[in-house]
Amino acid sequence: MEERIQKILAQAGVASRRASEELIVSGRVRVNGAVAELGQKADPAKDKLTVDGRLIKPPEQKIYIALHKPRYVLSTVEPEQGDTRQTVRDLIPVSERLYPVGRLDFDSEGLILMTNDGDLAQKLTHPSNGHTKIYRVLVARQPDQDQLATWRRGVVLEDGYKTQPAEVRVERLFGKGAWLRIEMREGRKRQIRETGSLLGVPVVRILRISIGSLHLGTLKVGEWRYLTQEEIAALKLDEAKKPLAKPRREFRPKTVAPVKRGPTAPPKPGEKPRRENRPVNEEKHRAKKSR
Repeated sequence: MEERIQKILAQAGVASRRASEELIVSGRVRVNGAVAELGQKADPAKDKLTVDGRLIKPPEQKIYIALHKPRYVLSTVEPEQGDTRQTVRDLIPVSERLYPVGRLDFDSEGLILMTNDGDLAQKLTHPSNGHTKIYRVLVARQPDQDQLATWRRGVVLEDGYKTQPAEVRVERLFGKGAWLRIEMREGRKRQIRETGSLLGVPVVRILRISIGSLHLGTLKVGEWRYLTQEEIAALKLDEAKKPLAKPRREFRPKTVAPVKRGPTAPPKPGEKPRRENRPVNEEKHRAKKSR
């Protein structure tokens, strides 16, 4: 698709649009060997663009893929030297460069986002953005209310780090154990397993079912699919910038205006006269009381 040359240069990271216009006006930009003109369009996939003789590569097409990572698969693009274990990249036969967002432990499974969009990857993984991740966790023992309450408040791990508060509830019992649903806004390495171990509820299985607004859905183990435009747009919304709940109004007691009293009305015929509130004479009051 043809676009204005300054836009193509800006997307390729050559310069800003305004600076790219200056490059075009100065005759430093060529399209298929001919000097480019301001306002000219080109197709970055077909035409050859150069700036000062340097070839400009077309911007890489953004790819967004949801993968159901199996257990015992590495959440990396390439394993370390000498490691022959399978990686998530081996499961997706596409030519574009892809990187995992939201890594999972080797023995955990569930949703992983694979993309070449570095900005989105940074946004989803940076702790300051606080995107919610939801897990279904099978534990070997049924936790009591004290263990659940401690997990919700936060647990001090062996390295001294205290986990952030999390939403933890029992979905259903499973033999002597139970399936838990855990919602959290952080993801330290083996955090769920270590927390369960410290609380006396060993973790048997971990399945991640969502990252932010993206859900695992009906993907089976090892399956993958491209994200829809609606899913991509939703992921790019910054959850951390959602408006906070309105603060409660501060309680302030109502100020009661003093009652203005006018002159006492004269008593009606047959009615006793009304007593006016007068200062008490303390000496007379004490003398009357001592009688």
